[in-house]
Amino acid sequence: MEMRAVEGASEQVREQNAKEEEEQATFDLENGQMKFEEKVMSDHNNNGDTEFQASKFQRLNPTNPLRIVINNATRVASLSPDHLHQSQQPPPSQLSSTPSIPQQPVTLNSRRYTNKITLFLFLLHMLIAIALVAFLIFKGVEGLIQPSSDSKRRKQTRVVKYFLPQVEAASVLSIVLALTWQTAIRKWPNFMTHFTLWCSFFMSLSAGILLLCFQKPPTDGVGVSLIAFSIGNGLYACWVQNRIKFCTKILTLSLQPVSKFHDLNQPTFYMLGAALFWMSLWSLAVIGALNFYLPSLVIIALVLSLAWTSEIMRNVVNISVSRVIALYYLRGMQSSTKFGFLRALTRNLGSACLGSLFVPAIEATRVVARFLNLVEGEDEFLFCCARCCFRVMESIFRYGNGWAYVQIAAYGKGFVAASQDTWSLFKRLEMEPIVDSDITSSICFLSGVSIGSICVIAVSAWTSQLYQNFTATLSLLTFFIGYLLTRIAMALPHACVSCYYVCYAENPDNRLFDTTIKDSLDMVKSGRHVAVATPPLPRRFASD
Repeated sequence: MEMRAVEGASEQVREQNAKEEEEQATFDLENGQMKFEEKVMSDHNNNGDTEFQASKFQRLNPTNPLRIVINNATRVASLSPDHLHQSQQPPPSQLSSTPSIPQQPVTLNSRRYTNKITLFLFLLHMLIAIALVAFLIFKGVEGLIQPSSDSKRRKQTRVVKYFLPQVEAASVLSIVLALTWQTAIRKWPNFMTHFTLWCSFFMSLSAGILLLCFQKPPTDGVGVSLIAFSIGNGLYACWVQNRIKFCTKILTLSLQPVSKFHDLNQPTFYMLGAALFWMSLWSLAVIGALNFYLPSLVIIALVLSLAWTSEIMRNVVNISVSRVIALYYLRGMQSSTKFGFLRALTRNLGSACLGSLFVPAIEATRVVARFLNLVEGEDEFLFCCARCCFRVMESIFRYGNGWAYVQIAAYGKGFVAASQDTWSLFKRLEMEPIVDSDITSSICFLSGVSIGSICVIAVSAWTSQLYQNFTATLSLLTFFIGYLLTRIAMALPHACVSCYYVCYAENPDNRLFDTTIKDSLDMVKSGRHVAVATPPLPRRFASD
């Protein structure tokens, strides 16, 4: 009886030991320190001695303090979990000296919709615009089928015959030229920067002179406006000559990742196709507006609606491209262009709508501020206007700027928050003079002017041979369409340059960046950079 009791007690001890060893192995496996692929237990004698044979043992951590030694069936005691946890604790001095890793306030896959109020306003605007366009198209068809008089029938027939084909042809020509222009900038950025500056000058001047040759008051007015713009364009091209070298270098560097993403241009194709379809319906609505009350006001409303919608399309492309390029710089990821495009059309669409309202006004204020900054003389009124304009621009740039689309795309921030964070990054590295002197946005703008002027030359020459009364109207309309479609196509290089600046400001030590911006910052601090040539305020106010 005593022997059976001893054997029962020994068996209980063996089971208890086996259970403890199994729990210990499970604990080690959960902490990533070791794993057992096979464990065999065999009894060798009747006095309770147990041998554990571990085969195919794999160590996961080279610094693991737990050791199991198989040597002549001898087992070395292991550390307990509490002792193990204490042995892995670094000393307090090491804890205090270890730098803390900054945490991102937002994730890369934010699921919230940004700027919901602006998104709601845009969707409401689109519903009204679609209903208005459909109604005006109906009125236009009704005017052709059931005219109230023969004179109105002839008028509608002339509009359809001599107005609509030119608009459609200008739209297709603009898309072809815009995509060709974008491809040329991606391949030859240095040449195309110089070419765009002077091509816009010659094209706008040529279009203005051509319209003056028709010798009609409407065409004369449009022609004089284009000539005046070309003069300012030529002066600007001379003024920024010392900035072209730095601009082309940044443009060349920022376009290098584009070759890694073969589908990066797909959002541009989709938006250009949607814009072409919408502009075709919009042109029919303009024709129908002639048969409705207050046609001038209705056409102005249609023009404003088209301008906002096309600007949103451009920023959708901007956000889509910025998502891909920014994640490449910040995380080394090759993200999906399609996923970024869907995010831009859904969760980030509100920010694109809000930015489309404010960024054009901000850019216009920036141009006026730079112009007033160049005014020399003793006119105190102009200097006061310059000071006020710069103060307004500084405040606006803090709460809304075109650089914000990078953080909107990467982190899903709202437009105002992204603008503030981006400008804070620039101020932290003292990059404001460099980003303020960048002329990439001007190159994109002048690309639209160049293609718009080419459309004016082609359409005005065509229309003058058919029906000269439509020449001035079609010249304005085709210039507007050509400019808007080109800006959509030029969103890709603009987004690449914005990502280069913003991502560098967020992580200057990234190995994907060279020393171009760093050297420029050193030159700015020493007063040798070209950005110093345009101070943020006139000299007499610099000490205020």
